[in-house]
Amino acid sequence: MCRFVVYKGTSPVELSHLLTRPCHSIINQAFDSRLRVDRRRPMNGDGFGVGWYDSVYDEESHQPCIFTSVTPAWNNANLVRLAAKIKSPLVFGHVRATTTGSLSLDNCHPFVHGRLMFMHNGGIAEFQLIKRALQADLSDVAFNKVQGNTDSEWAFAVFLSKLPDPDAKSFTTAQLRDAMFETIASLNHYAEEIGITEPSLMNFCVTDGETVIATRYVSSKVDEAASLWFSSGTTFHEYGDVGGHYKMSKADKRENIIMIASEPLTFERADWMEIKTNNMVVVTPKMNLLQIPIIDKFYVPPSDPASLTRTIEFAREKGLLVPRSIEIMDEPESE
Repeated sequence: MCRFVVYKGTSPVELSHLLTRPCHSIINQAFDSRLRVDRRRPMNGDGFGVGWYDSVYDEESHQPCIFTSVTPAWNNANLVRLAAKIKSPLVFGHVRATTTGSLSLDNCHPFVHGRLMFMHNGGIAEFQLIKRALQADLSDVAFNKVQGNTDSEWAFAVFLSKLPDPDAKSFTTAQLRDAMFETIASLNHYAEEIGITEPSLMNFCVTDGETVIATRYVSSKVDEAASLWFSSGTTFHEYGDVGGHYKMSKADKRENIIMIASEPLTFERADWMEIKTNNMVVVTPKMNLLQIPIIDKFYVPPSDPASLTRTIEFAREKGLLVPRSIEIMDEPESE
């Protein structure tokens, strides 16, 4: 299944430092996802997308630029050229493995509306059974925005319909946070109405260029969600004589950089923290990172021993879990 990465920083980053140069960059994860439990190492070769905002803020046109392709990310010369030239303080990167929807540019993440970007890792269970009910509840703006045929883009349409005004020139952190809570609740409601019992995996991420909202969520009390990690510090830089080895450094208590990723981009054990299942991460415009529990009937509080015994089989079968129980941060031996 899919993989994504988010970068938000007080200074722009060259896209190559996220997408092409790290040994375990999201592009390398696309064909060699060695950190996930699924030892089949399935490929994310069904297209990719990169979205970013201008380094210089322009209130009149602060909309993201998107570059997508249906070619495998590791085999796209234009991506390599662009990544070496473009810098941005807020970047979304996504590599795709199809589950719902055809192989087309319209189905490549991230999806965009106005100043908003959205991407998804996971899957909405039995989506074809809830699609009609979901569409009937959408606003005209949200319904008409959908160009492709993925469950992910329709989930974005649900998100847009939860905003007071999806075409607004600015959004508060609370508006984006609440819309995400309501999106998950609505998707669960559609499934419950027709008796769908298979869990949905909803690792969503949305930004307006200022705030970032990300979720690690599964509609189950006993299963783990698809993996999601974050890293923060003052610099993210290459080190050593051999290229491709990166680490996050903390010179002080400031958070100049916050990264969120399906899989860690470095092999440094201390760089990454796991986001807990059924939690939301909010990165504010001032670079504060908050973890907020998504409290519904699938939430298990940390004080409950059951929170430590969620099973990995469902996410592992989907190829979506990076386990905490193996040596995930050890640098692989050279072959």
